[in-house]
Amino acid sequence: MTETHEDDLLAELPGDLMMWVLIVSELLVFGAGLAAFLAVRIGDSPGFAAAQDHLDRAAGGLNTAVLVTSGLCAALANRQRRAGERRAARLWLAAAGALGCLFLWVKAIEYIDKVAAGIGTETHPFFTFYYLLTGFHAAHVVAGIVILGLIAWQDSPRNLETGTAFWHMVDLIWILLFPVIYLLR
Repeated sequence: MTETHEDDLLAELPGDLMMWVLIVSELLVFGAGLAAFLAVRIGDSPGFAAAQDHLDRAAGGLNTAVLVTSGLCAALANRQRRAGERRAARLWLAAAGALGCLFLWVKAIEYIDKVAAGIGTETHPFFTFYYLLTGFHAAHVVAGIVILGLIAWQDSPRNLETGTAFWHMVDLIWILLFPVIYLLR
């Protein structure tokens, strides 16, 4: 009886089970990175606060709005595809991908500004974590944009659910990174 109940729960999971395994593992990796950031920060709170003052909070806030909006676009793509509106679903996926590109552009400007100011990974442990966590996240944004493009091409409802689940994970990670890195004092 338990086996049937567990099978029912897995059947209700949107998308593909292996994508959920990937999502959980990525959340654990980012969680470990944030935990390490916070642990090191405890030992040098004034240094971390001073380093944090070099971040562009407005750019980080803009990127938060951009990714949350892109997540909405991905959700709307799912809704449109389930309603049989393939063209509308593809347009929403394109919008989500374009917003992902905007996120990367804003992040690149931030990185360029830091490098121009002489701020690198060895400037302070804060920036080691900043570049590591936000860079790893940016790599996930790139992967997500590729996934969005692939599911726009092969836009079955299952593919859309699977791909947009990954994109929502990318959103969620940024929603965790932004306040911890940019705002937490």
